[in-house]
Amino acid sequence: MIGTLRMTHISTRLGGVLLGLLLLCGGKVSAAEHYLDDAQLHAAVAILPAPSPLGTAEDIADRSVTFHVYTTRTADEAAQAKAEETFDAFSFAAVLGPGFTAQRLPHVAALFDEVKKEANKAKNEAKASFRRERPCPVNSCQWDPEGDAQDWKNRDYGYPSGHSTRATVFAFLLAHLLPQRADAIDRYAREVGWRRVIRGVHTPQDIYAGRVLGQALGRDFLTSPAMRKDLDAAARELDAAGFATDAATTKSPVSAGG
Repeated sequence: MIGTLRMTHISTRLGGVLLGLLLLCGGKVSAAEHYLDDAQLHAAVAILPAPSPLGTAEDIADRSVTFHVYTTRTADEAAQAKAEETFDAFSFAAVLGPGFTAQRLPHVAALFDEVKKEANKAKNEAKASFRRERPCPVNSCQWDPEGDAQDWKNRDYGYPSGHSTRATVFAFLLAHLLPQRADAIDRYAREVGWRRVIRGVHTPQDIYAGRVLGQALGRDFLTSPAMRKDLDAAARELDAAGFATDAATTKSPVSAGG
């Protein structure tokens, strides 16, 4: 009898644990498996022009901008640029407010997590194709006041900028969801890109290429039925959280690409 009661108690506890796990898994929000296929990502990359050939007058002028900006930046500018090494869609809380968080907005988080994965895949293809050196490769860098050379050893190619690509496509989609805040969103995305020049790891040409790629990806994302479905869910979530989203499905987004 005691054994039977003990087994019943154990079974009840296990059942409760399993139910809790099932509810936890069932409550997890995930985006569609993919928005764009490999062919679509490749087509977006294909619109990028080749960067200036290394050592040409145009290339040297482009790199000289980074050198000047890096060597004349203020301590506050350097600190802000360094802080943005880790950057995602919720960095836009800087202009959308502290309530713009992944914890509060799981549908938005799932959508932009998938967007980030696909944008990074396109960016990586472009970098591998163009293989443009960073503005200050570690083997030739003679100016490193912050001791950042160790970071540079781990960096990939520079064209296009990954931060600029992500900031632009994030801004493109956020402006679609929150058109009344599009100007602030666009401005912040551009500033994120420029701070990669302040950081000394990209040239203006790299930043602009990221904007072009991000814009192309943003337009393509909006043609995806899966994306449109997830955008609708994200819009409802933003509205419920107090973000004004009226007319989000009828107004054209302001791009962050230029």
